[in-house]
Amino acid sequence: MELLTEAVERHIVQYGVTEFVVGQYGIFDRMAARAVREAKQWHPEVSLVLLLPYYRPEKIDGEWDGTFYPPGMETVPKRLAIVRANRYMVDHCDYLIAYAKYPGNSRDVMEYAKKRGKHIENLAERDLGIPD
Repeated sequence: MELLTEAVERHIVQYGVTEFVVGQYGIFDRMAARAVREAKQWHPEVSLVLLLPYYRPEKIDGEWDGTFYPPGMETVPKRLAIVRANRYMVDHCDYLIAYAKYPGNSRDVMEYAKKRGKHIENLAERDLGIPD
């Protein structure tokens, strides 16, 4: 959590990031949302947006500033929705904060972002003491 909190702060202060789009299906997602909420206390210009890979017209609690459902997702099979939503976000973002230690969706998203030339901060590398 400490590495994530530092990464969020760094992205706000050094890179001027004001919008964070976060999912809600894993531990890292929940930690990322918490880190952004904490940062918002000192940076009220920052917004926290919930990424919705499945269309669900629902009310969100006051801890989110909004939701985002990527265009074209209506025809994506449910089993591919998270992967497709993540790829859409990579295609439309400048920065990615990830924790990709093992093969799987997180690692795949990070590799996809690398191919697209995105600025990536993999906290697993910092956690293991691997220099940037």
